[in-house]
Amino acid sequence: MRQQADDPPAPDHPHVFPESRKPGEILFVMISMGVALALLAAIPWQTTWLPGKGLASQPRLWPSLSLGGVVLFGLMNAWSRIRVTRTPGRWQEAAAWLRSLEFIGWYMLYVLAIPVIGYLLATVTFCTGLALRLGYRGRPVWIAAAFGLFVVLFFKSAMNVKIPGGAIYEFAPDPLRYILLRYF
Repeated sequence: MRQQADDPPAPDHPHVFPESRKPGEILFVMISMGVALALLAAIPWQTTWLPGKGLASQPRLWPSLSLGGVVLFGLMNAWSRIRVTRTPGRWQEAAAWLRSLEFIGWYMLYVLAIPVIGYLLATVTFCTGLALRLGYRGRPVWIAAAFGLFVVLFFKSAMNVKIPGGAIYEFAPDPLRYILLRYF
């Protein structure tokens, strides 16, 4: 295709090579490499060397290679990006990462609630609570509750997954308790 006279000149490099670093890029690389180095240092205490086995059969080999790859490629990334102009906003990006940890807390609360209030109530409450937390109101909240009910019915009834009943089920009359334990 020919370039027209009024078209801007083509850049010397493709657009896939950015001119500047993204906020938090080096911070992310440093955190990743730090975690990988800590895990790599723990390999001798977490795995063993099996006598008489080949190198590829050793439990330490593949985790060590994977973690070494994270460190190596992290170093290569940092080395190639450290000289590039930094875009401001590193700590705002890190704050966004920390804010996302809230959802891990929501999930842990859900897991802790299941043995107490049961799978049905915990799942429906979790789904509707997350919908409300994300700012949904009205119909989407009802859809989230229906989704929670569907998940419970699918896993407990259709798939026959064995999930322990909640302590609250003990207060139900005997025939209802069996139904709650078996299907909800």
